Amino acid sequence: MVVQGGDRPGQTTLDYNKSVLLEEHNCYEFRRQKIVQMMIHAWDGYANYSWGANELKPLTNRSHLGSVFGRSPLGLSIVDALDTLYIMGLMDRFEVGKQWVKDSLDFSKAHGTLSVFETTIRYIGGLLSVYALTNDTMFVTKAEEVADFLLPAFNTPTGIPLALVDISRGTSQNWPWAPDGASILSEFGTLQLEFEYLSIVTGKPIYLEKVNRIRDYLQQIAKPGKLYYNYLNPKSGEWGSRFVSVGALGDSFYEYLLKAWLISDKADLVAKQMYDEAMAAVIEHMLFVSKGGLTYFGELKSSYINHKMDHLACFIGGLFALHSVNDEEAYNKYMPLAKQITTTCHESYVRSRTHLGPEGFSFKNPDKEAVALVGAESVYILRPEVVESYFYLWRTTKEPIYREWAWDFAVAYVSDAIEKYCKTASGYSGIKNVYDENPDKDDVQQSFFLAETLKYLYLIFSPDDVIPLDRWVFTSEAHPFPIRFNGTSNFAAFNSPTQF
Repeated sequence: MVVQGGDRPGQTTLDYNKSVLLEEHNCYEFRRQKIVQMMIHAWDGYANYSWGANELKPLTNRSHLGSVFGRSPLGLSIVDALDTLYIMGLMDRFEVGKQWVKDSLDFSKAHGTLSVFETTIRYIGGLLSVYALTNDTMFVTKAEEVADFLLPAFNTPTGIPLALVDISRGTSQNWPWAPDGASILSEFGTLQLEFEYLSIVTGKPIYLEKVNRIRDYLQQIAKPGKLYYNYLNPKSGEWGSRFVSVGALGDSFYEYLLKAWLISDKADLVAKQMYDEAMAAVIEHMLFVSKGGLTYFGELKSSYINHKMDHLACFIGGLFALHSVNDEEAYNKYMPLAKQITTTCHESYVRSRTHLGPEGFSFKNPDKEAVALVGAESVYILRPEVVESYFYLWRTTKEPIYREWAWDFAVAYVSDAIEKYCKTASGYSGIKNVYDENPDKDDVQQSFFLAETLKYLYLIFSPDDVIPLDRWVFTSEAHPFPIRFNGTSNFAAFNSPTQF
């Protein structure tokens, strides 16, 4: 029987549905390939003008080293981007980067102070992710070499690491700007996944012991209102100033509690309990709805609420979505919050002239909600957190709006966005004012643009079996690690970038 239902005479409903699906597939495949072209443009510019340096300055075609890595040329963009190249199937470029890692990545040559946190999430995380994808143990060896240089930072009375290491001198210190010699929650609380996985793949317990000592200390320390403050003195073991945020200084600590539970195949119940209690506390004390109906997290400073949200905090919409689909009891509470907060972050983009989001946005003025009120917060530095939440909400809800928002962000076909304002002849640059129709560029192609922003964009337009969320967990730097089913450290060696 022929059932009429298509647009053309004689077209069956089945034929029509097939044609719609094919059209949709072709549309998203086109978009996916556009993101691949963006990755090629960014990578090739770096390779042509800054190879072996940390990042590209895409306006002046010079090298950018970055103070958090001691201003040493350590191939940051290579290591951070390798798994993105592999996932996208850009194998020629991947092999060139892999060879550089094998021949040239050497932290013994680093000088100045390096951030323990940034080195962990970008280098150790990037190397271990490529190992997980390829089963090439060279990457484990390199990750172990890097981690060993960081270990002196953990030699404190509490086990809470210092923020910086000077490899050439074998010394450690905290950031000079941190109050009262404190370590930062988002830094010492975001080492668990990388160090734990490194212990698993090397068989050496020292790395896991270091991060478990951090967790043990945080679990037992008194927490007023069950809140984790952003500053903790590693010598006295006491909290510093009464400042709590899910944005800068706090953000990824909360992320890693949930993800430690997920990557253990939900066996790490201590991490889950800490996450549940921490989230309940920040929701109770710091979650607000503006007069205009936008849901956001403020910042708690002593008893004062700063009604401002960081771009960095926009990751939490995606985190709540991930939590919702992995915890049936949490779904009705956290999925609506995931959508509401991500909508707020989207509004921070569409309320700018460029349709790019500011570094921070305020709710203090009801006539200018989700808008930066301070000039320094008007910058956009290629950050991934908003598109990261689009990715998780697309994967968990299948609501097409998140794909459309991602496309608007990436390409100026529908709105003014990253291709129009950030692209240069050799790469992509941050901009200094998202509210300016002709913004100046900051001349830095951040490594996380290749590691995170472009990866999440690519995955939004990819089938769900490309890095499926029931088999992989993304680190804070968007490096995928395998879930440890039944306690195993890995589940396959992949010989093709299409086999995930």
